[in-house]
Amino acid sequence: MDLSIHASFLPHHDPEASLGFEVRNDVGYGGMRWITVGPADRPGTSLVLEPPAADPGVTEDERRTIVEMMAKGTYARVLLATPDLDGTFARLRTAGVEIVQEPTEHPYGVRDFAVRDPAGNLIRINEQR
Repeated sequence: MDLSIHASFLPHHDPEASLGFEVRNDVGYGGMRWITVGPADRPGTSLVLEPPAADPGVTEDERRTIVEMMAKGTYARVLLATPDLDGTFARLRTAGVEIVQEPTEHPYGVRDFAVRDPAGNLIRINEQR
């Protein structure tokens, strides 16, 4: 079986402020927006920044809970990777991104750092080895 991850969804309040990837698609519907972004050199990999709890099956109480969890940074996360972990960390710190954890070598063989995007989503960036 030949599978790859084409796109993943990440809830977001302010998609323009997220990640710095190129915008590939911007779709509005019912007063909401879904913006597809991705790295310029990886056209087959995308994130869809979606309104929190856009699913019509989510109740108002659930929607409020999701927004509260996003504000605390406990609702969603994404894992990215880079061959230049220290350079990427330095650029994000200089840009004023909220740092959650500085570059760390973990005992399970991963070196990474963590930041939060403007919606509170946790973004971990791993070093490609």
